[in-house]
Amino acid sequence: MMLRYALQTVRDRKAGFLGAFVALLCAAALITACGTLLDTGLRGKIATERYAATPVVVSADQNVHETTVKEKKGKAKTKHKAKPVAERAWLPAATADTVRSVPGVERAVPELSFQAVPLVKAPGTAKPSYGHAWTSAVLTPFTLTEGRAPQGGAEVVVDRELAARAGLKPGAPLTVQATGEPKTYTVSGIAQTARGDLARQNALFFGDAEAQRLAARDGQVTAVGVLPAPGTDPGELAGRIGQALRGQNQGQNQGEGQGGGAVIAVGDARGPVEFLDAAGARIKLVSMGGAMGGTSLLVAILVVVGTFALSVQQRYRELALLRAIAATPKQLRRMIGREALVVGLAAGVAGALAGLPLAAWLHGRFVESGVVPANLERTAGIVPMFAAVGASLLGAWAAARITGRRIARIRPAEALAEAAVERARPAWIRIAIGVLLLAGGVVLVAVLSALRTEPASTPVTFLAVVVFAGAVSLLGPLLVRGATALLAGPLRLAGPGGHLATANLRGNATRMASAVTPLALLIGMTCTVLFITPTLGNAARAQARDGVRAGWVLAAQGPGVTGAAAERIRRTPGVTAATEIVHTSVRVGLTKYGAQGVTPAGLARTWDPGVTSGSLDGFGEKSVAVSELAADQLGLKPGSPLKLALGDGTPVTLTVSAVYARGLGFGDLTLPHDLVAAHVDNPLASSVLVAAEPGTGREQLAAAVGGFPGVGVLSAREADAALAERQQAGAEINLLAMGLVLAFTAIAVVNTLAMSTSERLREFAMLRLAGAKRRQVLRMLRAEALAVVLIGAVLGSGIALAVLTAFSVGMTGAAAPAVLPVVYVGVVGVAGLLALGATALPGRVALRVPPVEVATSR
Repeated sequence: MMLRYALQTVRDRKAGFLGAFVALLCAAALITACGTLLDTGLRGKIATERYAATPVVVSADQNVHETTVKEKKGKAKTKHKAKPVAERAWLPAATADTVRSVPGVERAVPELSFQAVPLVKAPGTAKPSYGHAWTSAVLTPFTLTEGRAPQGGAEVVVDRELAARAGLKPGAPLTVQATGEPKTYTVSGIAQTARGDLARQNALFFGDAEAQRLAARDGQVTAVGVLPAPGTDPGELAGRIGQALRGQNQGQNQGEGQGGGAVIAVGDARGPVEFLDAAGARIKLVSMGGAMGGTSLLVAILVVVGTFALSVQQRYRELALLRAIAATPKQLRRMIGREALVVGLAAGVAGALAGLPLAAWLHGRFVESGVVPANLERTAGIVPMFAAVGASLLGAWAAARITGRRIARIRPAEALAEAAVERARPAWIRIAIGVLLLAGGVVLVAVLSALRTEPASTPVTFLAVVVFAGAVSLLGPLLVRGATALLAGPLRLAGPGGHLATANLRGNATRMASAVTPLALLIGMTCTVLFITPTLGNAARAQARDGVRAGWVLAAQGPGVTGAAAERIRRTPGVTAATEIVHTSVRVGLTKYGAQGVTPAGLARTWDPGVTSGSLDGFGEKSVAVSELAADQLGLKPGSPLKLALGDGTPVTLTVSAVYARGLGFGDLTLPHDLVAAHVDNPLASSVLVAAEPGTGREQLAAAVGGFPGVGVLSAREADAALAERQQAGAEINLLAMGLVLAFTAIAVVNTLAMSTSERLREFAMLRLAGAKRRQVLRMLRAEALAVVLIGAVLGSGIALAVLTAFSVGMTGAAAPAVLPVVYVGVVGVAGLLALGATALPGRVALRVPPVEVATSR
């Protein structure tokens, strides 16, 4: 029977359930979109391009490994963990000979893959360009459409897409910058694949000897492409190759998951071998999808519970009458729960379907921004859809049961009385839970102030915002009454509308609190998202500005500044020192640290990292300087040995020469330039710090490097501005990642306020019958909305300020959150416009109905 009543109630009160339906639909769409990103990171496939015609690919293991053994209750428990390295790991060239000897191998082709940037102006968006030896063209395969194969060290074959975009023909000159100095080649031919142009890269092919020179990896190869003999199964052949390599203690099969010198890939596993960013992209997608999904789920719970609370509150009179005519508490709970399930099912299915195009759009934006490779295939999202529907059903049912428990529990006479007048204070259990959440938020802020790494602090940051917003939701009626006491004076200045607004704020604090909560959450979350990156970026830039002693910086528009350009600037009259800098990341154990390589000569004249112990004097080939954070985490001091894996996984042991304070600006580890450059994909300097005597100007320095394509001279201030632009690009990615959560919260603000206003039809009619004019009622609504916006803005700003301050203390060591005044005013202004619009429009619609009709209607 209660199911029939529930269906009839939903059918007859569509407007009343519309707000809950919208909240659940948006929540389901958001969960589907975030879940699809998470699923793509876990199961998405990376399609190969270069190895399309190569069934088996042998490559170096791209991970560092750690094995731990723990004794527990007399039993040894062994754990193997692996983390990807930042740069490409290379194989010994002799691996190809071992592979050739395996039965079933028709051909083993050594592959060289290195950056090779064509220095040519061409329309369209440039893709990454890689150089290879022409003998490895068979791995795709590339075939010549014009010209001939490269001969000697002065010729190059380019792919069809690059030739068409740059207008290249056989015989045309082409300057290419690889891992060293630029060199001009003659285009000897144009090649294409039977499958069309490569989507993610351009290919340039050189003679074998020239390719080996450009790769700058003597005795090493990127991979070995294996072409099986006719009738040989690639999977079985991969197993035999793995056994042969293990027999020489060089590696093992990828399928067993252990580290070694070589990994054998077949099928879909070939894509990650070709595209090293695949592992990082997967991790990033899983991280972003999990963070967005977790945050959106918490926000959804908060919004949906608040929406259902408002919906049930608006039906107190109806539910009280059901209690008065002998409906039992169990029957009421069943009816409310089944109503919620009906709404939750409809909203969940609709939201899950809407989440698929939302996921496609979000994935496309990440691809355009370079966060995710284009050939990482997005999964279908079936599992996230079912999860979204399930979450909608569970969330709707739980929210309805929680919000309807009191009206179902109290006696019929009390129910009628409570339906007429709002309770003087919230229930004690609500206050207690609210206080616990407030205390939990304080604990999270304290924890956040002690976290010193971004991966650890970011999730805690957003969790703290949601927990504080939950406390606001539960303690909202008390907060609204307290704020009303402060605002009563200013509101009375607005005339009769202000007096009515004050009375409503006092008498309907619970209803007003339901509007304050999403506003506080919107402002708090938006300010946190917008200001967290500037807080960290400004501190990093400040440390970099204070630590760079050089007045000038060489920067390149291409892949980097060559060693010859740096040497030329060193020999320029008036230059006292030039420090080449190359960036990478290394692993100490499995922990990843940002690192830079610097040339030691004249280092003290260009760079001051704020040494707190030790010295940079004598910084050499076996030295490393570490930040205070790294020193604390690793227990290091000057003279300590430090074992680490370089960018390509090569293990080295260095001696700590100094500990410095400005790790945020310069990275946690500083190593010798030549050591880092020998183990990265791009050994060219990202910048060169130039110290010069007074009177040595930009023109003189620019003339010295004028013969090097793309190299320019920047002042220290201009270099700082360029760094700020790069940081802004990173901030845009973070905003995109959390933008859906913010949009959902904004919809919740409009939804809640519209529900709250549209259900006050009888109240407006009574006011007008008592003599209030239409404009006075509208003024009352505007005054209420402004009060709600002010309360929400104060609470949301306070939440954001507390969280950002704790984040700043933990990450930078100073309570200095970066709050941009114009942006902050814009956030509050947009929130205010949403609130005023969501109040004024339903209010005007409600006031169109003649008050007599409302008063006499049933």
